[in-house]
Amino acid sequence: MDFGADVSRLLEIVTHALYSNRDVFLRELISNGADACDRLRYDSISNADLSKGHKGFEIRVDVNAPDRLVMVQDTGIGMTRDEMVDHLGTIAKSGTRNLMEQLKQSNATGAPNLIGQFGVGFYSAFMVADNVKVISRKAGSEEIWAWESDGISGFSINPATAEDSEKLTTTSGTLITLHIKDDASEYLLEEKLKRIIVIYSNHVSLPIYVGTNEEEPINSASAIWMRPKSEISPEQYQEFFTMVSGSMGLDQPSVTAHWHAEGKIEYTALLYVPTLRPFDLYDPSRRHAVRLYVRRIYITDECEGLMYPWMRFVRGVIDSEDLPLNISREMLQQNAVVTKIRSSVTKKLLGDLDKLSRDDKTAFNAFWHQFGAVVKEGLYDAVEHREDIFKIARFFTTNGQDNLTSLDGYIERMKDGQDFIYYISGENVDTMRNSPQIEGLKKRGLEVLLLKDTIDDFWLPVVMDFKGKKFVSVTKGAIDLSKFPLPDADQPTENDNQDGTNNNNKDRASLIAYLADRLSDRISKVRISDRLTDSPVCLVASDSDTDLHMARVLKIHQKYEAPAKPVLEINPSHILISRLDSLAGTDKESEILADAAELLYDQALIIQGEPVSDPSAFARRMSVFLGKGLAA
Repeated sequence: MDFGADVSRLLEIVTHALYSNRDVFLRELISNGADACDRLRYDSISNADLSKGHKGFEIRVDVNAPDRLVMVQDTGIGMTRDEMVDHLGTIAKSGTRNLMEQLKQSNATGAPNLIGQFGVGFYSAFMVADNVKVISRKAGSEEIWAWESDGISGFSINPATAEDSEKLTTTSGTLITLHIKDDASEYLLEEKLKRIIVIYSNHVSLPIYVGTNEEEPINSASAIWMRPKSEISPEQYQEFFTMVSGSMGLDQPSVTAHWHAEGKIEYTALLYVPTLRPFDLYDPSRRHAVRLYVRRIYITDECEGLMYPWMRFVRGVIDSEDLPLNISREMLQQNAVVTKIRSSVTKKLLGDLDKLSRDDKTAFNAFWHQFGAVVKEGLYDAVEHREDIFKIARFFTTNGQDNLTSLDGYIERMKDGQDFIYYISGENVDTMRNSPQIEGLKKRGLEVLLLKDTIDDFWLPVVMDFKGKKFVSVTKGAIDLSKFPLPDADQPTENDNQDGTNNNNKDRASLIAYLADRLSDRISKVRISDRLTDSPVCLVASDSDTDLHMARVLKIHQKYEAPAKPVLEINPSHILISRLDSLAGTDKESEILADAAELLYDQALIIQGEPVSDPSAFARRMSVFLGKGLAA
């Protein structure tokens, strides 16, 4: 007979469009066998005679290396002649799929979880075999039929010979015999087949044997995630975590999340949040490590859409009831069910982490120190989960030395009339804590977030605000702090500098004009600072330019150097600024004034973490000023 579809494209579809790994042929045949056993188990509920004399459900894989044969036999429902013509002779027509549609229409209860959906899994056999023979006996029938094909020219179907009938050792079931191609000889090794079964079919719920007389199944025949939580001990959860995390018993999870989701989509998940950071957490590929199963059959751990890249520290398994087994990795990444699972899983895990933050602050802080920078990638990548991420996000601030705070906590401590969430970004928390740019805010009791992770510079321009409070960088633009006067003890009098010297000329116009001219090739302008209280100068970005630390990050990682020049702010109350202003008003040609201007600019660069352009000149000027200061 001829195939009931365009067979000329069959192998091309199977080998190029559907499967990228030939190992899966055994997964598909075992899955079909498991379906056949579930079908018989289900049908026997209404007709007990079908399983009369049945020896038990199992799948057995045998190898005849001299004859280049691999045999896969199940003890399931079997097929009649017409069913073999219909199901094996028509590509992409699945009996399993038809059955599921019938069960759905009849609202049958107790229906088996059958895997096959597309009706092409069987044809993966032709990736490794140049001839496939199928011998089958339908439960309740005495007839045995043989189907045979090379996958190209069509197929033949005949009553089974006596020799073939003897090979079928049960009252019902199917025996598939593959004649292995020359370039697939590795599949004639039992160890190779065993390894495939352990990888892909380890959790199939019936025993799988390799070898004619083998009595120990290769698979575990149990999926821990499919068992009720009440039946799983902490030790068993830990054992499974050790297996899926590869931690060799050196780590324990800070969160174990095990649940079954029902509704629009149905899946079971057993996921762990490690305590220790995986070695590849910052691998540029940002691949996750969650394994995807479909009804206990392993599919892949490379389904990119299954988990967000910023959830790549999560370990465990997700087992879907709504995905077809016979689906390629490329199709998975475009599947709407996968996207829905990802959203649901992410919401559940973020909820569990939020609960951990309330129930065990020490454990949560340990988690955040390990994985916080990665989680914050989600503020940039996943708008729909931003609110939940903010619930668990923690930040260093100027409020306390080592304490982490949430943004809700920050807002609760905001001063009356404060409209902004102030922040500074950099590489080191202690350095930022002592930064000149935040002196004025600290003195006024305004809390500043200290952001030390590179990702902070990327999510902040996208997020913009939190609960209506805009994020404002203290190293960018002019900051108006007039609503928050300095405490009396720190407030300079109208006519006094910090050292008590006269301070009648607070606008420092002479010095501003001089510095703007002297440093015109390096700065955009000079202005009086509202930020500074103790330091003489600092650099900030203008309102329309990139934040200073962001510019530094782009320069280091992207080799991009922003063309904009920074703004130099001066502290009008600082003694050095006062004296230089006087000198600028009387002697603009002074060598001391010129050296001081260069030193001020170099000092601002060093504070910002930038190198000075001429270290030798900087050292010379500094030596001169130190010498004059000591001589005085």
